[in-house]
Amino acid sequence: MAQQILKGKKGIIFGALDERSIAWSTALKAVEAGAEIVLTNAPIAMRMGKINELAKLCNNAPVIPADATSVADLENLLQKSMEHFGGKIDFVLHSIGMSPNVRKAIPYTDTNYDNFLKTLDISALSLHKLLQSCMKMDALNEWASVIALTYIAAQRTFPGYNDMAEAKALMESIARSFGYHYGFAKKVRVNTVSQSPTITTAGSGVSGFDAFFTYADKMSPLGNATGEQCANFCIAMFSDYTKMVTMQNLFHDGGFSNTGVSNGIVEEMQKAAMASENANS
Repeated sequence: MAQQILKGKKGIIFGALDERSIAWSTALKAVEAGAEIVLTNAPIAMRMGKINELAKLCNNAPVIPADATSVADLENLLQKSMEHFGGKIDFVLHSIGMSPNVRKAIPYTDTNYDNFLKTLDISALSLHKLLQSCMKMDALNEWASVIALTYIAAQRTFPGYNDMAEAKALMESIARSFGYHYGFAKKVRVNTVSQSPTITTAGSGVSGFDAFFTYADKMSPLGNATGEQCANFCIAMFSDYTKMVTMQNLFHDGGFSNTGVSNGIVEEMQKAAMASENANS
């Protein structure tokens, strides 16, 4: 049995779609660690996914639909969650991201700007709307922890990531900016976790994902971090053991973010070069 490091804590998990979702694993781990949770997702995602199955696995956790781009939906979610818990909230996982341009395979240099605005609203501004709603409703306890999932494409160029790169960069900035204000106001912690490429429904939709997943695994000294390992990290960030960590972008990627090149990649390139030379000789 897991250590009960979230015993007595209450939280909201956004974005669990199916077993491959990091949010799905985080919900299970949170309950295992002693927490009570509420599950939420956009109504259309709830129809597509298996969130009700997850709810049963999480001690019949309530499922409250919410479009994260709608302040009214977020306020309803927070109000109903506090009524269910009989008090304020201790942690929130923001695991939300969607790009119509990516879904429609529209190249970055041909960006559809209406789609781009939707990407920013869903994937980045939703965090600001959530935090603003929490602050206005005084929905979070002091020392509460908010985590938003992100990716290193916010700092470096990964062509297939398209306009999601801008969205993640904006989201990370919102976490820092709102983290400053929420920290002084209520001691609330706001951080982002930059995860390895992970085989999820959303991640697999990125162009060239399979090849890059393998590349990142060979580049990272510890290999790619799994979704379950990311969930464990989120549980640690929700706990009191990380009480003084806020406004940070935390890389959970097996060392990929600080590795220039690995011997494995160099060796593969050398083999490819030799094979090319032999073929041309």
